[in-house]
Amino acid sequence: MLTLARTSALRSVRALSVRANAGLHTLPDLPYAYNALEPYISAEIMTLHHTKHHAAYVAGLNAAEASYSALSTSPSSPPSSPTAAIKSQIALQAALKFNGGGHINHSLFWANLAPPSPSTSASALTGKLGEAVERDFGGVEEMKKVFNQRTAGVQGSGWGWLGWSKETGKLEVVTTANQDPLLSHTPIIGIDIWEHAFYLQYKNVKPDYLNAIWNVVNFAEAERRFVEATKA
Repeated sequence: MLTLARTSALRSVRALSVRANAGLHTLPDLPYAYNALEPYISAEIMTLHHTKHHAAYVAGLNAAEASYSALSTSPSSPPSSPTAAIKSQIALQAALKFNGGGHINHSLFWANLAPPSPSTSASALTGKLGEAVERDFGGVEEMKKVFNQRTAGVQGSGWGWLGWSKETGKLEVVTTANQDPLLSHTPIIGIDIWEHAFYLQYKNVKPDYLNAIWNVVNFAEAERRFVEATKA
């Protein structure tokens, strides 16, 4: 189950989370200008979020992977300390999870958004995703209410997700802490609830941010993800 969810998450970002010839992860370009989501998300927030925060996760992931690889290919530890390399690799797991999750989550997030247009209107939910939202929540407005309530309740930093559960065959709203990627479900829509995603514009009023961001959620992309997730 978790393997399928991991595979779906990685497929969703394969076009964005590309590697350079040197084998390094790279910061994906945004599919729109930094000011394209205004007035809902300011150009200042988008610029800092993309060029500083996401870029830091990419750099951290590359550094952690390089350290891990060096430990894997280094000569065996001396007999006096046969588990030293293993311990060092285990110590790197937190950095790999945090920065790797940050890279995956943000790559999904950028594609998850779009300038205000017919594709970001709730009326765009007319396909299979719209039918599933109606079945599992009673409608898009009801889904938004559940999503916003649970996501606003995240303590500290994290993410809110509309995910597809292969196990239950339903859309469900779930949250993850910090930069943990969504592994239990296939991500359909993800919203960053870290303060760097909204504080400059919405201060500490999470509900205002969550209400506003639905105006730039790319429902066409969400439909594509849902159709792909439910093929299997």
